[in-house]
Amino acid sequence: MKGHDVAQASEHTHQDQTQKVSLPTLTAMVVGSMIGSGVFLLPRRFGTETGALGAIIAWTIAGAGMLMLAFVFQRLAMRKPDLDAGLYAYAKDGFGDYIGFNSAFGFWASACAGNTSYWVLIMATTSALFPELGDGSTLLAVAISSVGVWAFFLLISKGVQQAAFINRIATIAKVVPLIVFIVLAIALFDAGYFADNFWGGSGIEVGSLWTQVKGTMLITVFVFMGIEGASMYSRYARRREDVGKATVIGFLGVLGVFALVTLVSYGAMPQGDLAAADQPSVASVLAHLVGDWGSVFIRVGVIVSVLGAYLAWTLMAAEILYIPARAKDMPKFLQRSNAAGAPVAALVLASALVQTLLVLLLFVDDALDFMLDLTAALALVPYFLSALYMLRLVLRRETYDDGDRRRNTDLVIAALAVVYTAFLVYAAGLDKLLLACVLYALGTILFVIARREQRLRVFRPFEAVLFGVIAVGAIAGVVLMATGVEDIYDHPEQERHSYYVTDPSGP
Repeated sequence: MKGHDVAQASEHTHQDQTQKVSLPTLTAMVVGSMIGSGVFLLPRRFGTETGALGAIIAWTIAGAGMLMLAFVFQRLAMRKPDLDAGLYAYAKDGFGDYIGFNSAFGFWASACAGNTSYWVLIMATTSALFPELGDGSTLLAVAISSVGVWAFFLLISKGVQQAAFINRIATIAKVVPLIVFIVLAIALFDAGYFADNFWGGSGIEVGSLWTQVKGTMLITVFVFMGIEGASMYSRYARRREDVGKATVIGFLGVLGVFALVTLVSYGAMPQGDLAAADQPSVASVLAHLVGDWGSVFIRVGVIVSVLGAYLAWTLMAAEILYIPARAKDMPKFLQRSNAAGAPVAALVLASALVQTLLVLLLFVDDALDFMLDLTAALALVPYFLSALYMLRLVLRRETYDDGDRRRNTDLVIAALAVVYTAFLVYAAGLDKLLLACVLYALGTILFVIARREQRLRVFRPFEAVLFGVIAVGAIAGVVLMATGVEDIYDHPEQERHSYYVTDPSGP
């Protein structure tokens, strides 16, 4: 989903918890869990929005903000070890049942949207051989993707819940092509292109520097999604202090890869050509530099990597519903598992949402970018709530002894993480937030069912107000989809990429 691949994480999570690892191994585990499919999309996404200077600023902001968020998850894992359900548990403990439910549902919907983007990316990648697949959202592409969705459902429901060889192959498939791309792009770097692209606007209309930077924020969220998984490795560390070191070293390594892939692309071709490149744009850039073999090399790696990630994140999506269901925060039917031990009801619901989103893409232009941004927008609320929960712990001195010097450091980290995630909500744009409200409103049906099963009052007063706000946003989101989905910019007169519902009978 996304900019990460939790396949490797799934493998290690089920290992014997007494097995301790060294700092280099711990760092490699952190890196492996964060680098995924999103990195292959960066040249075009940044080329569409900004020049090299804006990219440098964007990665600086994203790097600092996401590092604070990584520290938040790391500290929460240590200070609240009893809350082992992650984002959902933090929101519930801090802000009540309905907000906790929304955190779980939002992250689940984000995982499903990310899985949908995987199918779009696979089809778009394969379109080099089969042009009928187009950008991944043609009728044929959606039909083939739909078959894939339910084929994976059948595979996983039979108990294929982890396979070490799949994890290793997927890791190699994503890391080796990236290394080759970066080395070749540096060797063939054209300083003239980079200078022309530095301020932005070489062959493409862009807004102010602020607008350019803001336009990149959602894709930086997408590629870093899964950062919360780094905290799960604390249990494997030989030394407690290695956790913080591995988080910082691993994160900076991943940030370096993302920034390099972005910046070397500005030295490969004019920005206008980057913005027009087919996805996966890393393949398009490498083909421009070395010929068609470069595109084939990258595309094979992308497909293998994405299929491995899809398997892992389908399991993750099912678990996100299954764990709250066992805690009675989701309807009890989602607790159902089959003879193979697979949470089959949660798998059906996750596969059904992916299927629904695939059908929606028949009516949306720029299908891949649309789904990437929706994925990131849905994840923002759970991330914001986790940062806010950490800030709440610090301010209330919960889990802190009097005179604990770490409290001041944690206060700065939590405050910066809250500011950063709040900024991301703003940068997401009104259209993405309203579309997210549609899914949150529909998801509330599950919350109502769960509360009635337990014969509990559905909403407390402030929760009823919150639901009212979500419902109003959902209505506006439906109207937006019916009349045309367009990004709202500071400078609407400037033509930039947008997402809008198309007339399926039109050209």
